[in-house]
Amino acid sequence: MTEHGLVRPFGRTESRGSLRADLRQADQRRAGPFYGLASAIRRRWEDAKGRMEASSIEEAANRKNLLLLVMLRWLAVGGQVVTILFAAVWLGIALPLMPMAGVILFLIALNVASLHRCRTGRAITDAELFAGLVMDVGALTVQLSLSGGAMNPFVSLFLLQVILGAVLLRPLLVWLLLAVASLCFIGLTQFYRQIDLSAYRGQLHGHQDFFSLHIYLYGLIICFLLTAGLLVLFVARINRNLRDRDRRLAQLREQSVEEEHIVRMGLLASGAAHELGTPLATLSVILNDWERVPALNVDPEVAAEIEEMNAALARCKEIVSRILLAAGEARSEESEPTTLLAFLDHVVAEWRETRSPADLDYAAEIGLDAAIASDTVVRQILFNVFDNALEASPGWVGIRASRRGEMLVVTVTDKGGGFAPEILANLGKPYQSTKNRSGSGLGLFLVVNVLRKLGGTILARNLPTGGASVELSLPIEALAIGGEASRAAA
Repeated sequence: MTEHGLVRPFGRTESRGSLRADLRQADQRRAGPFYGLASAIRRRWEDAKGRMEASSIEEAANRKNLLLLVMLRWLAVGGQVVTILFAAVWLGIALPLMPMAGVILFLIALNVASLHRCRTGRAITDAELFAGLVMDVGALTVQLSLSGGAMNPFVSLFLLQVILGAVLLRPLLVWLLLAVASLCFIGLTQFYRQIDLSAYRGQLHGHQDFFSLHIYLYGLIICFLLTAGLLVLFVARINRNLRDRDRRLAQLREQSVEEEHIVRMGLLASGAAHELGTPLATLSVILNDWERVPALNVDPEVAAEIEEMNAALARCKEIVSRILLAAGEARSEESEPTTLLAFLDHVVAEWRETRSPADLDYAAEIGLDAAIASDTVVRQILFNVFDNALEASPGWVGIRASRRGEMLVVTVTDKGGGFAPEILANLGKPYQSTKNRSGSGLGLFLVVNVLRKLGGTILARNLPTGGASVELSLPIEALAIGGEASRAAA
C-alpha cells in the first residue's frame, strides 16, 4: 500500500516511470481543484462571519442606546410629576391633572415594555429606536397641549428628541422624526388648552400680564438648563457607546486580517502537503524496490541505510498527515478517545523524545481527570510553546499542568533572557520575533489564534528571578469529543 490509496501488488512488473506518472496524475487530479474550491469556501465563510460579527456589534450598540432612552424617559416622568405638582400646588394653576397623569402612566408602561424588550435577546433595530422617540414626541405634545401649547416654555424639549434622533438614527429616520416634531409644534400653535393664571397667588402690583411674563421667563431658564444638561449627559453617553462600537469593529477588522493570514498559511501548508504526496509515494516505491534487490541486501551497511531512509520517509509521511489533519483534510473525530492526564503525559513524552531537552521538569496536578479526544491541533500549539521555551533555555524547561475548575492550565517556564518589551506588547501579532531569520514570529501567533477560537487565553510574562513564563488556559469542554477543538480542525 502506498500513499493516497495506490496499491502496488507484490511481484508486479510495471515500469517505475509508469508508476511515477500514475502517482503524479492522481496527485494533480486531487490537488488541482483544491486551491480554488478551498479558497472560495474560506472567503465566503470569512465574509459571512464578518457580517455576523458586525451585526452583533450594531445590535449591542442599539441595545445600549435603547437603555439610554429608557433612562431619559424616567427622568422625563420624574420631571413632569415635579413640574405638575409645583404648578398646581405651589402656584395654584388649574391643570387637567387626570389627562396629564394618563400621559405619565403611558410613559411608565412604555419604559416597562422597553426593558422587557431588552431582556428578550432579539436584535433591536433602528426602527424600534425611531418608534420610541416618536412616542416620546407624542407624549410631550399631549402634555404641552394640556398646558398652554406653543406658549409653554418647555416646548423647546422637542429639540432634545430631534438631537438624540440625529445621533442615534439613520439619516432618513432622522428627517422623519424632524417632520413629526415640526408637525406637532405647528399643531400646538392651533390646538391647545389655555392656562388660566387668574388664581395665581401673590400677584405683585396687581398686573397679571407681568406675572405671566415672569413665569414664562422662569420656565425658559429652567427649560434651557434642563435641555442643555440632558444633552450633555446623554450625547456624551451615546458617543461613548459609538466609540466602543468603533473600537470593537477595529478589533474585529484586525482579527479578520490575522485570521485571513492563518487561512493563507493553512492553504499553503495543505497545498504543499498534497504536492509532497507524489514524491513521497515515489520514494516509497523506490525503497520497496531496493529492499527486493539481492545485491543491496547482501551489504549490511546499505541495508541499514535503506532502513534508515524508510524511517525518515515514514516520519515525513506522519508530518504530512498532521498538516492535512490540522488543515481540515482529516476529521478530528477520528482521534482516539483518551483522558486529560494521559493526553498531556503523551504529548510531553513525545516532545521529550523528539527534542531531547537537557533537563525537563514536568508535573501534572490535574486532580479530577476528564475524558477528551486526542487532538492534533492542541498538541501542535503545546509543541510550539515548548519549542519556544527550549530555544530560549536549552538547559532547562519547566512544564506544569493543572485544572482550575473547568479550565486546563498549562504553564511553561524557562531560564532564558525573557521576552523583549515589544514582544509582550504585541503578543499574538505575526512576525513579532527577535530571531533574525525568515519566517520567524509565527509560533505564538498561531498559538494565540487557535486558543482564541477554542475559547482559551494566553498570558506571557517575564519572571522576576529571570526567564519567562507562558500560561495557556483552555476550556476542558473544548477538548471533549465533539467539542470545539474537534470542530476547529473540521
